[in-house]
Amino acid sequence: MARDDTEAVRWYRKAADQGNSDAQFSLGWMYAMGRGVARDDAGAARLYRKAADQGNAKAQRNLGLMYETGSGVVQSDAEAKRWFQKAADQGQPEAMAALRRLLDKVP
Repeated sequence: MARDDTEAVRWYRKAADQGNSDAQFSLGWMYAMGRGVARDDAGAARLYRKAADQGNAKAQRNLGLMYETGSGVVQSDAEAKRWFQKAADQGQPEAMAALRRLLDKVP
């Protein structure tokens, strides 16, 4: 079966609208990458936040990255640290590395 990003977005949206945090994360990723939809960093951040608020560690990590870089949100190292910490507390390895990198930037 050929990959159909537009169809994937349609199904992720259905599940995301029902509150599924994995679908919210995946749909956010599709928005961040511009896969099946126009790239929309603010839309990606909103979806990541919905999933992150439900405890989705990957969404927390990605939301942290968005705050660190100012992609789709106002740049804030404090918010980045907060989201990285939440994901790291769940054992998310990329968030642990990002948190360490962010803390190393502080004098």
